[in-house]
Amino acid sequence: MPKHSLRRTALALAILGFFHSGLLLAEDGAAAAPTAPADAADASKDNPKTMEAVSVVASGETRQVQKVTAQDIQTLAPGSSPLKAIDKLPGVSFQSADPWGAYEWSTQIFLHGFDQSRLGFTLDGIPLGNMSYGTTTGLQVTRAISSDNISTVELAQGAGALGTASNTNLGGTIQFYSADPDAVAGARINQVLGSDSTHRTFVRLDSGDYHGFSMYVSYDHADTDKWKGYGDQKSDQINLKAVYQWSGGSISLFHDDSRRKEYDYMDLSLASQKALGWNWDYLQPNWGEAVQIANAYNGNGSYPAVLSKLPAGYDLVDSTYYAGGGIRRDSLTGLSGTFNLSEHATLNLGTYYHDNRGEGQWATPYVPSSASVPLAMRTTDYGLDRYGATGSLQFSLGNNDVEVGFWGENAKTNQERNYFYLTGAYDYLSNFYEAQAPFARDFLQHYVTQTRMAYAADTIHLLDDRLTVNFGAKALGVTNTADSWVPSAALAAGRIRASDGFLPQAGVNYKIDAHQEVYASYSKNLSAYGFLPFSQSQAAFDASKGSLKPEQSQTLELGYRVHGDSFEASADAYITRFTNRLLAVSPCSAVQTCSAILNNVGSVKSTGVDLAVIWRPVEHVRWLNTLSYDNSKYQDDYLNNGVVATDGKYVVGIPTWMFTSDLSYSQGPWSASIDGKYTGRRYITYINDSQVPSYWLFEAGVNYDVGEVSLLKDVSLGLNVTNLFNKRYFATTGTNGYVASDPMGWNQTLMAGAPRQVFFNINAKF
Repeated sequence: MPKHSLRRTALALAILGFFHSGLLLAEDGAAAAPTAPADAADASKDNPKTMEAVSVVASGETRQVQKVTAQDIQTLAPGSSPLKAIDKLPGVSFQSADPWGAYEWSTQIFLHGFDQSRLGFTLDGIPLGNMSYGTTTGLQVTRAISSDNISTVELAQGAGALGTASNTNLGGTIQFYSADPDAVAGARINQVLGSDSTHRTFVRLDSGDYHGFSMYVSYDHADTDKWKGYGDQKSDQINLKAVYQWSGGSISLFHDDSRRKEYDYMDLSLASQKALGWNWDYLQPNWGEAVQIANAYNGNGSYPAVLSKLPAGYDLVDSTYYAGGGIRRDSLTGLSGTFNLSEHATLNLGTYYHDNRGEGQWATPYVPSSASVPLAMRTTDYGLDRYGATGSLQFSLGNNDVEVGFWGENAKTNQERNYFYLTGAYDYLSNFYEAQAPFARDFLQHYVTQTRMAYAADTIHLLDDRLTVNFGAKALGVTNTADSWVPSAALAAGRIRASDGFLPQAGVNYKIDAHQEVYASYSKNLSAYGFLPFSQSQAAFDASKGSLKPEQSQTLELGYRVHGDSFEASADAYITRFTNRLLAVSPCSAVQTCSAILNNVGSVKSTGVDLAVIWRPVEHVRWLNTLSYDNSKYQDDYLNNGVVATDGKYVVGIPTWMFTSDLSYSQGPWSASIDGKYTGRRYITYINDSQVPSYWLFEAGVNYDVGEVSLLKDVSLGLNVTNLFNKRYFATTGTNGYVASDPMGWNQTLMAGAPRQVFFNINAKF
C-alpha cells in the first residue's frame, strides 16, 4: 500500500476514534455540561446588521493588531475571500482579477512593504504557508475553508504572535479562525445568482449541542463564467467541524475537502492593454488563430491582423495563447485540544495533515504535437503531503503570564513539467496527467522540507495592569532538500538550511487612562529559503550555496489607541529593515558568459504610518476611515548583466498611499454599506521606469431581513454591486515577475480588474 494511503488510513482511524470517544462521554454523562462555544452562544454572529464588527483597537496589545469578523465578510458578495474583507484595514493592499478575490493566479496581498511570499498565514493554528500560487508548503485560504464558516480574521501588520506557525512571516501575519458549531440544531442555505451566469449554493447543517458535543457539515458549490473570454471557474468544497467540551477543556476536529477548476485570464502589459483593450484574453475556442500564431512563430505564414495593433518589435507569439487553466484538489484535517491542567495552567495541542494534487496548464506554441498540430499542452503537476504538530503550555505565576511552545512540520513535494499531445481544438479543462502519459518531461523535482520551531515568552502586568511588558524569543530551523528524479539543466539538487537560535520579540503597552493607551514593539524574523535556491542550474547552486544567507527582517513599531462611546481610533508608525533580499541575477556583463545565480541583492528599508478611525455619529451609522503611507525603497544596487541602479528606488508592486472609507447603515430589517478605496501608483520595474496608475474602487451592498416565514426561522435578501462605477484598472501586478527596466511597458505581468458586477442572494435558516 502506498505511504500516503497508510497515512490516510491512520488519519481516518484517529477521526473515528475521536467521534467514538466523544459520543461515549456524552452518553455516560461523565463530563459536566459545558458552556456553549463563544461564537455559538452569540446569536449576533449570524446577524449581518451587527455594527460592532471591524475593530481597529486591540486593547492591551503591544503591537498593531486589528480584526474583522463574520459580519464584515457577510457584507461582501457571498463566496468572497476573507482577504478581501481585510482590504479595508490600514496597511493592506489586496488585489485580484475577479470580484470575489478567489482566482488564485491573480490574488495578491501586501503588508507594510512585504509581498505575499514573505507573510505568514494560519487557520485555527494550522499553517497555510505563504499562500502563493503553486506553493509547495500550503494552500490558499479559499481552498482551506468556505468563507461562510469563518468567524474572525486577525491581522498583525508588523509582527505576528511569537508562536505563529510560519517560517515566512517577515512582514506580518494573518490568522483565520473557523466558526464553532451552533448551540441549537438547524440548517441554513445561501443561494446566489448574478452577473456572468454566476450561481453559488452554500448549505450547512448543525447538530446543536448534545451534552457538550456539537458539529456542523457544509457544502459549497460555485460556478461562474469568466467576465471576459472563454471558460468558467468552478469550485466544490465540504467543511466539517466537531467540538466536544467539558469542564476541563475541549477537543476540536476540522476537515476540509476542496475541488477547484479555473480557466485563466490572460496576463496583460501596459502596451498590450493600450493596443488590444481591457478585454483581450486567451483565444479559446478560436483554434485556427492559435495555430496561425504558432506557425508564424516557426516562419510559416503571418500573424493574425489583430496583432498588428501592437508596437513594432513586440513579442507577438506571447501576446496571447490558446488556453490556460488550473486544477486543484485539497484535503486538510486538523485535530486540536485545549486542556485546563489547573486554575492557572492550560495545555494546547494540535496536529494536522494536508494532501494536495494539482495541475497548471498552458497550450504552448513553442512545442509542436505533430507536423500538422504546432501546439502542445504543457503542464506543471503538483503533489504535496505535509503533516505537523503544534503545542503550547500557558501558565501564570504572580504577575507573569508565561507561554512556551513548539511547531514541527514535514512536507514532501513533487513538481514536474510535462508535455502532452494535442490533436486539435479542445474546449474543456481536465487533468491531462491522469488521462495520458506525457511525450516529454522537462523536470521532475522531489522536495523535502522539515521545519522545527520552539519559543518562550513572558508577559508581565504592572501598575495595576496599566503597564504590560512582554518579551520572548523563538528558535527556528528549516531544512530544504531537493532531488532531481529526471535530469534537468535548469534546476538543481542538494540541501540547504536556514536557521537562527535566537529571534527575539519584545513589546510594551501603557494605559494612559480608561480610554487611551500607547504601545511599542520590536521583532526580528527569519524566512526559510523555500525552493528558490533550487530554481537555478546545479553549477549556480553549488557556487551560491556557501554565500547565501536567509532573508531577515527587523521591525520597530510605535502606536497610540483611543476609544470612546461613539468612536475608536489608532495610529501606528513603523520602520522595518529587510536584509539579505534574494534574487536570481547574472552577476556579470552581457558580453561575458556566466549563468544566472541566486544572489543577495541588498536590503530594503520601509517606513510608514497607518491611521484608522471608526466613528458612530448616530445610533445606526458606522463610518470607518483609514489612511496608509508606506515608503519602501531598495537600499543597494546590484549586478545583473551590468549594474542595476535600484538604490533609492521604490519597491515594486507596493502603493505609497492608500485610503479607505466604509460607511454602514443599519435600522430595523434594513442594512446597507458603501465602501471606497484609493490605491496609489505602483511601480512595476526595479528601477521605477514603468508604473500602473492610481485608482479608486467602490462597492455597495444592501440587505433586508424578512424574518420568520412559515417553517423558516429567518429569511433575508441581499444585493451586492462590485466595482460600482465600472472603473477599468490594473489589479494584480507581477503575475509573471518583475524586470529591471521596461520603459515601453512590454512586460506581460499585469491583470485587469473585473468590471461592474451584480449579485443577488437569499439566505434562509431552518
